[in-house]
Amino acid sequence: MDWLWRTSLISGPVPWILAALGVVGGLWLLFAPTADTRRYRRLAVPITATVALALTLVGWVVVERWWRPFPDPIATEIYVWIGFGAWALLLAGVRVATDRRLRRSAVAVLAAVAVVAVSAAQVNLVFDAYPTVRDALGLPDPNRIALADVPPPTPDPVTGTPLASVWQPPADLPSSGRVVTAPIPGTVSGFGARDAVVYLPPAYFTDPRPVLPVLVLLAGQPGSPQDWLAGGKLVQTMNTFAAAHGGLAPVVVVADATGSQFGNPLCMDSSLGNVATYLAQDVPDWVTSHLQVNADPRAWAIGGLSYGGTCALQMATNHPQRYPTFLDLSGQEEPTLGDRNRTLAAAFGGDAAKFAAVNPLDLLAAHPYPDSAGVFVVGGDDRDFKPGQRKVYEAARKAGMDVRYVEVPGGHSFAVWSAGLEGQLGWLAQRLGLTS
Repeated sequence: MDWLWRTSLISGPVPWILAALGVVGGLWLLFAPTADTRRYRRLAVPITATVALALTLVGWVVVERWWRPFPDPIATEIYVWIGFGAWALLLAGVRVATDRRLRRSAVAVLAAVAVVAVSAAQVNLVFDAYPTVRDALGLPDPNRIALADVPPPTPDPVTGTPLASVWQPPADLPSSGRVVTAPIPGTVSGFGARDAVVYLPPAYFTDPRPVLPVLVLLAGQPGSPQDWLAGGKLVQTMNTFAAAHGGLAPVVVVADATGSQFGNPLCMDSSLGNVATYLAQDVPDWVTSHLQVNADPRAWAIGGLSYGGTCALQMATNHPQRYPTFLDLSGQEEPTLGDRNRTLAAAFGGDAAKFAAVNPLDLLAAHPYPDSAGVFVVGGDDRDFKPGQRKVYEAARKAGMDVRYVEVPGGHSFAVWSAGLEGQLGWLAQRLGLTS
């Protein structure tokens, strides 16, 4: 069954098949005869369309104007596809309620399912969040192992800079890395983080073991560490790099910087949670005490996507001694809950000075960072985030950071973020002392 789990949902025939089934299902719901076809077409179709539109607009108002669980607006096309799915369900409900023929009722349900499926598929194509059937169903990665099965430290590890210059891969080198799920407690910070995901490259499972650098990755908001395995294609990217470098790659720790799927603690120490202390102290302490890695901060980097990209820059500016290297993928201009006033009120009691003391743009304007380096990556079509990325890049450059700005094809999606990590992995490996 592995071929089924690996089937792509964003390329190949599946999106086209779903689209065709959705069109057929939608046409059937609109035009197939019913017990009272004329009344259905004159009343049910326009009324359900109006109700679906109203529900979609109410959802937009609740999410974008009242609840505002996300700091940035959701694309209009997402609401459009949700509206189509709702309309299909309403039409199917009318048909089932008014038609006593079991066969036609069953077809109506199947037609509605087809429209909902194509709507979900189109939403997925916007974000590229679930590339395969395995990802969509949330099935575990086949390379996953238990934390208890991670081999203990080896007595005579291989060290050197660059590490690749002194490393000789053994004949029994594993062909791929392994994924581990691990709780990283907020021992100092008190932050209630979800379990982290750790990628260990093939070279980690050798004896002697090379002392590898560490890349801490962060997901977006909404999101979870698992997102980097699915849409982020983390394992595929790291395994490909390791295969070309004798099994060497950074140990990747995908830490939780939000605490929940919809949480937004702004990646700061504030009344919303001590996320900065968690990432700057708790995570490194756990990694160096549970894994055999290079503890030198010069061999550590932090990166993330969207909220996680903003967070990576926050850590690089607030804790440059811990994270002198960063990767900001489509991050925001500043940490936000939607606007500056709302952010100040929720996290700092309205005190703008407290916010400025930890805000990256303010810090970059006030302090030099000659020992820091990073990359800003953004989608060429990302109109919402590209101006902010350009602005923080210029501020970082003026502050003395060794930075670069990169645009890749796409918008605000995992297609950009997975490509961003893959494209900058070579630079990160050099910066962290893995390769020359």
